Amino acid sequence: MKIFYAIQATGNGHISRAMQLYPYLQKFGSVDFFLSGNNASLNLDLPVKFKSLGCSLHYSKCGGLDYWGIAKNIKPIQMYKDAKSLPLKSYDIIINDFDSITSLACKLQNVNSVQFGHQASFISDATPRPQKKSIMGEMILKHYANSPKNIGLHFEKYDSFIHPPIIKDEIVNSEPKNLGHISVYLPSFDKDCLEKAFNKLPELQFHWFLNDVTFKHTIDNITYYPVNQKQFNESMINCDGIITGGGFETPAEALFLGKKILSIPIQNHYEQECNAAALKKMGVPVVYEVGKNFELIIENWLNTPTQYPTMKANNIPETLQYLFDTYNQK
Repeated sequence: MKIFYAIQATGNGHISRAMQLYPYLQKFGSVDFFLSGNNASLNLDLPVKFKSLGCSLHYSKCGGLDYWGIAKNIKPIQMYKDAKSLPLKSYDIIINDFDSITSLACKLQNVNSVQFGHQASFISDATPRPQKKSIMGEMILKHYANSPKNIGLHFEKYDSFIHPPIIKDEIVNSEPKNLGHISVYLPSFDKDCLEKAFNKLPELQFHWFLNDVTFKHTIDNITYYPVNQKQFNESMINCDGIITGGGFETPAEALFLGKKILSIPIQNHYEQECNAAALKKMGVPVVYEVGKNFELIIENWLNTPTQYPTMKANNIPETLQYLFDTYNQK
């Protein structure tokens, strides 16, 4: 089979998932990847055949979205051209992990597709939402990369078509330990926003992964790391707890490892607010705004006993077989 796999390259989660799935997909046939977006920071070890600037999220300094940065980088005419030029009819299956260009291309070329990934789970109204729903947020989740068929991934099986998270082999096969440090991954925060709070807790050691760090180095009680999957996996496997955003992949892996989690969803990011609502139902503490006394929140979090539900890893071969069977159903 010839497989076309579209990756949304806003953030690293979609790329990380595709890298984990690639060897399993190869058992079904040859795979060509389409990378849409331009603000991921992971090294990409995949055969990317097509690229587009697409539509990417950009962040403000301290935990929010930069709407002007997002708007000025959207090129609708180029996106239309990119969609029209994708040779989708030469593929046996189109897998779309939340990419609008591929969705548009399928409509223009009258080609079938399946949306596969976390965002597909929001097609179901049973998937957790925050108390205050966003009309615009709901429209984006349900129509940004819409497809006639959907296979979702989420923390729990909220609906029949929703499957467990894709957990990386390194995580699944690891032996978790607690070496006492706190892993931190908050790509929407600059260093200045949180550094003072971490320094006020000198008895704690922080492993902080930042996009603008080029080499590992330690200053006082903070070890700064570049965004590197291998180093991050090692840090998380051996941490006491993790402070992260309201994304999907990192909290899912932390839940699988049984680690303490403090979630800080990106402000006004509806999908992350939905994820935070799901995490809260599971007992994970959520902070919606980082203020002057953030160090006290961290101390309270670490001193409060927590017990989350056991996270099950996805049976990837079984899920992919279900995906291909779903795609071929009329």
